Amino acid sequence: MSASLKPEDLGSFRRLLEDLNDRLRGNVDRMTDEALRRNQGEASTNLSNVPLHMADVGTENYDQEFTLGLIENEQETLKLIDEALGRVADGSYGICAECDHPIAKARLEALPYTRYCIECARKLENTA
Repeated sequence: MSASLKPEDLGSFRRLLEDLNDRLRGNVDRMTDEALRRNQGEASTNLSNVPLHMADVGTENYDQEFTLGLIENEQETLKLIDEALGRVADGSYGICAECDHPIAKARLEALPYTRYCIECARKLENTA
């Protein structure tokens, strides 16, 4: 366990990660349902005699791509949360994966699923 985190802090971060995990899973489920309903609506529209306007089709495609992008981003965040919960379980939560130094508590409060301290995150961002 990180020297900078007390057991009660670790429990607090675990609960925060679990709550965030539940909320994001609900968001992903809702967005997926919405995207599926939108596709079903298009199928029924195509059966009518009213022609679809190209702009409407373009808007629908854009909306669907945008929703799929949001789902992908949230799934990546869910993966990071699961990894963070694993670090809580194995006692390595709050330790930078790059330099093995403690991650500042303020950083963990802002981004509880982070793997890196701010210095290493900046270095990695600049090299990417």
